[in-house]
Amino acid sequence: MSPSEPSKTPARPLPSVTGMELRPAVIGLVVSDMAATLAFYRRCGLAVPEGADDQPHVEVALAGGLRLAFDTEATIRSFDAHWTPPTGGHRVALALDCGSPGGVDAAWAELTAAGHHGHLPPWDAVWGQRYAVVHDPDGTPVDLFAPLPG
Repeated sequence: MSPSEPSKTPARPLPSVTGMELRPAVIGLVVSDMAATLAFYRRCGLAVPEGADDQPHVEVALAGGLRLAFDTEATIRSFDAHWTPPTGGHRVALALDCGSPGGVDAAWAELTAAGHHGHLPPWDAVWGQRYAVVHDPDGTPVDLFAPLPG
């Protein structure tokens, strides 16, 4: 089989050095203001638990069994005294499927009207999606997208 030919066998996760299969389970974000961050992600449609705004650690279940975890800077410093917030650009971006091009426009309008920074307003991208980018309260890019018709 040449490198350009597709494999006939399904892909399997590679074992780690310990021989165990590793599966993605949690995406973690370090936040400076838990209440503001949770309010933003509630507006994005995530099922953020009520009454969690003053907690040091919050998790939200995502489709497919993944969890999105939020930790305050103080929580991270409680076990890593030398931790400092990253500088010089983002290290992660989240992308939310808005279901339709109109959903992208509506999500953009609601989030920016609520005072969240709109980085790139909605546009029809050459790769066939309606796309926009907003920032959460800590400046993490959140992409809003949906397939274009046709």
